[in-house]
Amino acid sequence: MAPEKEATAAEPAGGPDLRRTGKRRLVVILEGASLETVKVPWEKEWAEAGGPLEPTGILLAKGVGWYGDGRPQKSLECQGEGSPFRNISLHIKGVGKTYELLNCDKHKSLLLRNGRDPGGVRPDITHQSLLMLMDSPLNRAGLLQVYIHTEKNVLIEVNPQTRIPRTFDRFCGLMVQLLHKFSVRAADGPQKLLKVIKNPVSDHLPVGCIKIGTSFSSPTVTDVRDLVPTTDPLAIVVGAFAHGSVTVDYTEKTISISNYPLSAALTCAKITTAFEEMWGVV
Repeated sequence: MAPEKEATAAEPAGGPDLRRTGKRRLVVILEGASLETVKVPWEKEWAEAGGPLEPTGILLAKGVGWYGDGRPQKSLECQGEGSPFRNISLHIKGVGKTYELLNCDKHKSLLLRNGRDPGGVRPDITHQSLLMLMDSPLNRAGLLQVYIHTEKNVLIEVNPQTRIPRTFDRFCGLMVQLLHKFSVRAADGPQKLLKVIKNPVSDHLPVGCIKIGTSFSSPTVTDVRDLVPTTDPLAIVVGAFAHGSVTVDYTEKTISISNYPLSAALTCAKITTAFEEMWGVV
C-alpha cells in the first residue's frame, strides 16, 4: 500500500550537506538490513486458475522492476556488472492489487512454507534504527550520513533531510514505494529522499576515512567517545539484524561498545550521542 504523502515529507537539517566534503561527519552503514521482496500470484489469478485463495508459492525476483499495478517490468532486469540494481531481491508480497513489505509478523506462515526463518525477516529493526539516527541532533546539525546495505546486496542512500515515518505501517509503505520506483522524492519538490545507488558502499565514503565495524563478540570493549575524530570523517558499520555478526571486507577493525549485547537501535543511539558530546552538538 502506498504511503500517505506526509510520510515522505522532508525536514531541513540545521547545517550544510556534508556528504561530499572532507569535513568531519559520521557515516553510519546499516548492514544486513532485512528489506526483502517477494512476488506472489494475485488472488484473482489463483481463483480463476482453480487454486487456493491463499498463495502457497514464492517467486523470487532478482533485478526485476515492477509497474505500478504489479506486473513484472522485464526491461529492468539488470544483472550485469556495474548495474546499480544488480542482484536486487527486495521482497514485496502482492495480494490482489495490494503490496506489502515482507516481515515476520504478517507473513510467518508464508515464510515457514518456504523454509525461511521468520526471525531473520525483521524490517522493524531497520525502522527503529533509522528513527534513532535521523531524529538525532547530530543529523539535524548536518553531521550525519546514513546508508542501508541489505542482505541481498542492495545499497540505499538516505538523504539527511528525510523524515522517517513514526509508525511501522507507514514505514512499510515508504519502503514499498522505494522498491517500486528505486527512489522516493519529497512531497513538495524533486529532491530524492531515498534512492538505490551503485555498490559498493566504500565508493560513496569520504576519501581516507576510517571504517569501523561493531560486534558484541569483539574481545575489545571501546568507549565510543575515544573514537571520535577532531576534524576527520569516520564510518561505523552497525548490523541491522536480530542475531549474528557483521561480516564485511571493507572495515579496518571491529569493536564492541558495551559489555552487554545491544539492539541495533540502541547501538545507533549510543554512537550518535557520543559524537554529539565530543563535537559540541546540543
